Amino acid sequence: MAYVPHFTITSTLLSQVEQIAALRERIQSTTIDLAWIPALQRDTRARNAHASTAIEGNPLTLEQVRELEEGRTLSRAGERAKREVVNCFGGLRFVEQNVSLKSIRHEHVLELHRILAGEVMDQGEAGKYRMIGVRVGDYLPPPPAAVSGLMFELLEWWNKSATKLSPVLSSAILHHRFESIHPFADGNGRTGRALSLWELYRRGFDAHHIFPVDEFYWEDRSRYYKALDTVRHAGDDLTTWLEYYAEGLRQTLERAWIRIQSIQGGATKKLALRPRQEQLLHLLRDHGSMAPNEIWSALSISRQGAMDLLKPLIAAGLVEKVGGAKTGHYVLKDL
Repeated sequence: MAYVPHFTITSTLLSQVEQIAALRERIQSTTIDLAWIPALQRDTRARNAHASTAIEGNPLTLEQVRELEEGRTLSRAGERAKREVVNCFGGLRFVEQNVSLKSIRHEHVLELHRILAGEVMDQGEAGKYRMIGVRVGDYLPPPPAAVSGLMFELLEWWNKSATKLSPVLSSAILHHRFESIHPFADGNGRTGRALSLWELYRRGFDAHHIFPVDEFYWEDRSRYYKALDTVRHAGDDLTTWLEYYAEGLRQTLERAWIRIQSIQGGATKKLALRPRQEQLLHLLRDHGSMAPNEIWSALSISRQGAMDLLKPLIAAGLVEKVGGAKTGHYVLKDL
């Protein structure tokens, strides 16, 4: 039986997709010095590796993940935590290297899982479909005997029917359906998110690989899991999941745009913005200007903490202070 996803194009979903298209067009049409694209790609790879493993409970910080990517030794980190991140980098490289594949087969999915889950599985074997029953919260995925057939149907849909949809929708559908099948004994989350990213790359949506989508899921894991689970309680209607996924992709593109602006603004040494700095830039964009006390109140940090975030942004030419010593406000600098 062929897999046929069920969903409705709501006004909310349509609005998100239109905003995504506009942001993507803006990013693509922006003149970026080609010398900076590798730096953006490294930053994105680190952010995706950090977020995708953190969702599963990995304790390493983004800075530690960057150190691992650079080949530095983390003496205080556990071996499993390091292996999970190294595996994730390997999985991302595998996806990037196979972006031009016209047909994704079982062996490709199995190899991706073998890379991502090697030496870090709590049960089952990396690179092989599960032979045991599993439970995800209150959800019981299909029995082991059904996994191979369901994956065949999904791959058939991915290779043929998915191309008729926007990559925003097809990548979201692929992600959710894979998680519903739950074909492996462990490591399904990381693999499903990697497959979703693979679809975006294959369809040319993220041509330069500079959109770290997994950060959106990591920042509110409970909402991510709830969005996945809601579909199962709605008779497999994917509409709410598609709306959630599109929201995350829109926010990801907004953040990518800020990073690109930081390059154009001459922020050559401040490219790797910290999450709190990105949050601050979003606040300034939304509010127009903010007084110092408004900033530390909005971010729930101390005055010194706010200044520690602001100083690098000011030095990089992204933010400027206007007004006097007592009446000064901070604004985004016109780039």
